[in-house]
Amino acid sequence: MSKSSHDKNNKAGKPARLTARGPHQVRIIGGQWKRTPLPVLDAEGLRPTPDRVRETVFNWLSHLIDGHWEQVACLDLFAGSGALGFEAASRGARRVVMVEQSGPAVRQLEANRDKLKADAIAIVRGDALAAARNAAQREPGGYSLVFIDPPYHQGWLEKILPSCTELLTPSGLLYVEAEFPLDGAEAPAWMQAWEVIRSDKAGMVFYHLLQRKSSAQIEA
Repeated sequence: MSKSSHDKNNKAGKPARLTARGPHQVRIIGGQWKRTPLPVLDAEGLRPTPDRVRETVFNWLSHLIDGHWEQVACLDLFAGSGALGFEAASRGARRVVMVEQSGPAVRQLEANRDKLKADAIAIVRGDALAAARNAAQREPGGYSLVFIDPPYHQGWLEKILPSCTELLTPSGLLYVEAEFPLDGAEAPAWMQAWEVIRSDKAGMVFYHLLQRKSSAQIEA
């Protein structure tokens, strides 16, 4: 989970508490920066998506896009450590926009981007919901891949998914982590417009790839 502390929006609903233990690391799994370690702030509520989950997810994605990462424009909401966005950029995504609200986390993302000379990455400090809505208005259909890994128990997915229908390309993919499954009998009503095309579970975390349903699918 590339959990953002998102300042006031972490899982505990409290401001992030930066500890004195120093940064830990994430390691990029594939692409031009394969095996490169990147420092991550040791901040409460910020927990990068585990390597095993990222490997599974990026295998899914590479298969679905037939390896054509150079065609991918990616929006990483709740960027946190940036593990997902940096992984996409490493594999050749032509554009990666990371959105993060925590000032210290943004500074660490910028330092990591500069270390890698990752020109395809833009980092935006701001609220994820506002960023999604703005992107949907400014450039509808502008992204082919969106990562959403929000703090739990705050209703983020229900609020943010409607904007994703506008900002994704028609065949665009949405990666979502949640504390509950988004498919099957337990699927929430607000998932009606989305089809889960891949899903798995790691510990207490459910992770999914979504795609928009067609109008005919929704009506059915």
